[in-house]
Amino acid sequence: MAILGNKVVAASLSVSLFMTGMIGSSVSAKEQKVPLGLEKKENVKVQILSVNDLHGKINVSEQFKDDPNTYGNAAYLAAYLRDREQTNENTLIVHSGDMVGGSPPVSALYQDEPTVEIMESIGFDVGTVGNHEFDEGVDELLRLTYGGDHPNGTANYDGIDFPMVAANVVYKDSGELVLPPYYIKNIKGQKIGFIGVTTTETPNMVVAKGITNVDFTDEAEAINKYVPELAKRGVEAIVVLAHVPGSQAGESASGEIAKLATEINDKVDVIVAAHNHQKVDALVDNKLIVQAGEYGKAFADIDLEIDPLTGDIVKKEAEIVDVIQEGVTPDPEVSAILEKYSTAIAPKLNEVIGQAANSMQGGYITKDYFGDNALGNLIADGMNAAMGSDFAMMNGGGIRANLNAGEITWEELYNIQPFGNTLVTIEVQGSEMEEIVNAQISSYGPDASIGGFHYKWDSATGKVTEITLPDGTPIDQNATYTLTVNNYMYDHYSDKYKLRAYGKNPVQGPDDLQATVDFVKSFTSPIAYEAEGRIINISGAQ
Repeated sequence: MAILGNKVVAASLSVSLFMTGMIGSSVSAKEQKVPLGLEKKENVKVQILSVNDLHGKINVSEQFKDDPNTYGNAAYLAAYLRDREQTNENTLIVHSGDMVGGSPPVSALYQDEPTVEIMESIGFDVGTVGNHEFDEGVDELLRLTYGGDHPNGTANYDGIDFPMVAANVVYKDSGELVLPPYYIKNIKGQKIGFIGVTTTETPNMVVAKGITNVDFTDEAEAINKYVPELAKRGVEAIVVLAHVPGSQAGESASGEIAKLATEINDKVDVIVAAHNHQKVDALVDNKLIVQAGEYGKAFADIDLEIDPLTGDIVKKEAEIVDVIQEGVTPDPEVSAILEKYSTAIAPKLNEVIGQAANSMQGGYITKDYFGDNALGNLIADGMNAAMGSDFAMMNGGGIRANLNAGEITWEELYNIQPFGNTLVTIEVQGSEMEEIVNAQISSYGPDASIGGFHYKWDSATGKVTEITLPDGTPIDQNATYTLTVNNYMYDHYSDKYKLRAYGKNPVQGPDDLQATVDFVKSFTSPIAYEAEGRIINISGAQ
């Protein structure tokens, strides 16, 4: 098997590393006249392979414009990792969170247990949690970690067979940690400590009711609390698995992960970042920071050397390796797992729901003159249809894929709305709508797609200037309107959307995916949605 990309050709690399491993001094300590036991020992070479932000996309491949290669898919990721593992007998495989959540059906329909099965097949050694591990709350996180049956899961599910660590997630009532803060791995007599932390922004990104019993404490304070404890246990080599975002900035890194590097104890040697799906390979405050993109399309290969006398990491370097499928044989064990689950759910996935006359883009609203998008408009209208409401708002982050022209399958719609959110309809006064719409406008622009009303806003001020009905009639400030959102927006931890503040008489509805499925089914001819100026930036380019 040959792995292409970056600097690896497996056959030759394996041979060269094997040969390097065989090279050593043939002069004994006695011949050197060094007292027995005090002779200089070779550094212990350790390889750490890291993955982040897989999001359960175990069967997903991706191609890019003007790039002939195909990237991703867990069977290919496994092939790369196993091949790299052969180049160093002291190899650990780790992850920095969001390995599940927002997953495609092949994983999500079984509560992401297929992703766990594949991670176990690959042989992960330790991981931490990201915000998406909390999508279904603390109880489901613990079930997925330690085992237990779920109505949608697999029979006799026994949990994750490698340690999960998180030093900054604590129960509010007791202050006790939800998961162990760190894990110590002994390699060739050398101890390596792994501390896990997740972003303190987690409460703002998951449904609040599932995490009401926990706090997410400051990441740096949590790390600094446990570094001395590791030192007391004889650990000098420390790696932080941090679900904290960062970006490459020339030879250095920027963002929250770079700030974290300057705030934590200098005994930390390596930080494996995550969350914003970027590629990072940089040194900040003498700490090596890596992040390997997203969705199993890349991984980080970190090479360390540990002084056997002091236990310190004395050399560290890394590379980000793309998972390119061309010329690589997918791992047969992981391929078999994928086939097992894909076959089981195929009838559901392949069900044709409707027809799209054109491709439809989703995601966030832009700052363009016409800021709305076709897919967001379709989903918002489906929400109104499902609940019989006047208005609807759909957050941009909840639209996870675009819709292609042609047949619309259930799988496509699932991949667009994979979170299992439910609809909530509230009553609001016309006079309150301006505050509600303003609340979802940030420096990036508006968040939500809308249905049942139009509005204009000014990117110069970040404020709404006009709200009307679709025919251009101003909304009645004294009228009561019904507004449908999903429970992520309604039950948001900080109520940043102001929906609980202003909304009255909430009514629960079906899950958001089913609303879209039913709406698509209602069309008797191919659907031809487009951006139509539901949201207009009066300062935007036309």
